Amino acid sequence: MTNDWLPARSASAGGLAQNIIEVPALVRNAGDGARFAFDEFFHGQIRNPHTRKAYLHALRVFSNWCEAKNIELVRVMPGHVGQFLDALPVSVPTRKVHLAALRRFFDELVLRHVIILNPALSVRSERYQAVEGKTPEISIEHARRLLQSLDRAHVVGLRDRAVIAILIYTAARVGAVAKLRRSDFNSVSDQYCLRFHEKGGKVREIPVRHDLQEILQVYLETSGLRYAEPTSPLFRTAIRRTQRLTQNRMTADDMARMLKRRLRNAGLSERLSPHSFRVTTITELLEQGVPLADVQYLAGHSDPRTTQLYDRRQRRVTRNIVERISV
Repeated sequence: MTNDWLPARSASAGGLAQNIIEVPALVRNAGDGARFAFDEFFHGQIRNPHTRKAYLHALRVFSNWCEAKNIELVRVMPGHVGQFLDALPVSVPTRKVHLAALRRFFDELVLRHVIILNPALSVRSERYQAVEGKTPEISIEHARRLLQSLDRAHVVGLRDRAVIAILIYTAARVGAVAKLRRSDFNSVSDQYCLRFHEKGGKVREIPVRHDLQEILQVYLETSGLRYAEPTSPLFRTAIRRTQRLTQNRMTADDMARMLKRRLRNAGLSERLSPHSFRVTTITELLEQGVPLADVQYLAGHSDPRTTQLYDRRQRRVTRNIVERISV
């Protein structure tokens, strides 16, 4: 059995914009009402670009599957949705995303009287409960080695040290770090803070510890950004090997690639990612007895169960136990 109905995913922002314009055949062939519901759902209701991209991909895969089975939109039944999910060669969490996308989109079709009932509403997916996240943690020793390995003789090394230090000492998401502007590093009374613009429209101010404050001030002084326009990006791209910064903002992908390069130069595992610092910082604070609610606020989680997914203390206990097996 082939999976020719599975499309290749677009990784670029430009590809995403193009995908949104192109209406899947399942919807296009169902008439003006379906196309209106599609446009309203993806352009009007879903504001998060990552959610839009994931849901659009799910609908495209389902459209291709229905086209291969010669199933029209108004003829989709709960059994079809279940068969589609069973045929998906993906993980259970990803399958749940596909089901959530179909449920919400079919709800919109019901609302716009394109179909009578939501065929995905009664479909259930497999049970899945994550007790620990998959992101690998970076040890404290390796985090220190990484910081110390950075060349401070030029502005690019100082920039990279500032980015990595923020990831370590604030537990911020790399996307929020990439959005930082010059005005987001400021003094409140006698305490410097970083103002993060995070997903979901959240804006949070995190106090800056003294060593991070010094790292940032050295970077600003060397880069000439100390008196830059308030709205200018705090972290900018570099011109290849010239060790000079451009006027362009570093994206989260730029920072992830920079980290991989710095990890490789320091002789550390390239499996690590910017998210690894969140894991380490959260685990370390919980290990020190910091209340879960305080760590949750620092991490910017709305649910304490999400914070607990970053807790690697149990893994350390398990590692110590298995080392004691005397066989």
